[in-house]
Amino acid sequence: MTEKHGFSEKDVQREVTELETTSATAARIFDLRRIIGGLFVLYGIIVTITGLTDSQAAIDKAQGVNINLWTGIGMLALGVFFLVWLKLRPAAPAAPRKDEPAE
Repeated sequence: MTEKHGFSEKDVQREVTELETTSATAARIFDLRRIIGGLFVLYGIIVTITGLTDSQAAIDKAQGVNINLWTGIGMLALGVFFLVWLKLRPAAPAAPRKDEPAE
């Protein structure tokens, strides 16, 4: 085992393993389903509350349909769908590379 620049092969392998673990954790944290689901739930709550407090004039303006209420409920449903999907099918951990020796 030769050392180059003061690092042994074990040091380099350990560092690579730590970086791969950190990268897999970051991928799970920043999964787009979490971001999209969270935003849809947040905006769905806001739009639903707006729909519940709309005046009759606003409803008449939309041809008698409380569009804010229905849009808010739809956004909530979509956001919950994304979050449930994330919970049921979490991001898979990174597969080990084939060129790495078994420990």
